[in-house]
Amino acid sequence: MSVAVTLNQVDAGVLNVGYAEEGPADGPAVLLLHGWPYDIHAYDDVAALLAAEGYRSITPYLRGYGTTRFLSDHAFRNGQQSALAVDAIALMDALEVDTAIVAGFDWGARTADIVAALWPERCTGLVSVSGYLIGSRDAGRVPLPPEAEQQWWYQYYFATERGRAGYDRYRREFAKLIWRTASPQWHFDDATFERTAESFDNPDHVAVAIHNYRWRLGLADGETQYDELENRLAEAPAITVPAITLEGDANGAPHPDPSAYAEKFTGPYSHRTIEGGIGHNLPQEAPQAFVDAVLDVDPN
Repeated sequence: MSVAVTLNQVDAGVLNVGYAEEGPADGPAVLLLHGWPYDIHAYDDVAALLAAEGYRSITPYLRGYGTTRFLSDHAFRNGQQSALAVDAIALMDALEVDTAIVAGFDWGARTADIVAALWPERCTGLVSVSGYLIGSRDAGRVPLPPEAEQQWWYQYYFATERGRAGYDRYRREFAKLIWRTASPQWHFDDATFERTAESFDNPDHVAVAIHNYRWRLGLADGETQYDELENRLAEAPAITVPAITLEGDANGAPHPDPSAYAEKFTGPYSHRTIEGGIGHNLPQEAPQAFVDAVLDVDPN
């Protein structure tokens, strides 16, 4: 089957979303969500493999990345967790996708978890790297043991104006450092990195990324229209849809132990540790393992 990758733009909610689409238009939909500091190219191989299996993959640039733009110049550049999840639902609505398997890593895994927890009628299955990542600002205010805090060094850097200015000035250098520490055994080349790094030139990128981390610590406010959703998320809702969680055996980024979140998945559920020096960017480092999880979680 010959399948072409298409890049499109669509108005969805408060955004004009740039997204890649691959596979048959009438195939089962899979929404693939990237994280920070990554972009849609994390799913290039995954999308091709899914297309060969007859699936329609939809891979959007998150707010603040690539060709995604806010429709209003006056819109708050909000990076809080519920806003990103509402973006995902708005994109599904705009594309007239009633239901989809939702899959992601990093910010994308958190967003996928939220969609599965709050809109289970829209989510036929979930694939989440590093498991259950739904949080709350109250939880974010609780100090961690020193070694755990050290892993989040960039979060505290971003809490300062020096950090905002530093990230703005050194976006590529910062992202490359995160890639290397989060995936210490992934030997990506310069072309692979630059293909993604272009997405950080988005004019809203720094504002959204900085707000995301400041909001988590309670150092920046969100928007009131998301308060009800955040109150529900603060209760750590269970995920009832079929779910598979994944973890790379060499993930150098902060991540919970699978035993810490297994009970949050109350529907059909399994966890897989992917071996071979696989780091944080699991779909790009181990695309077949990620695709296998998507195929296996599909209830159809």
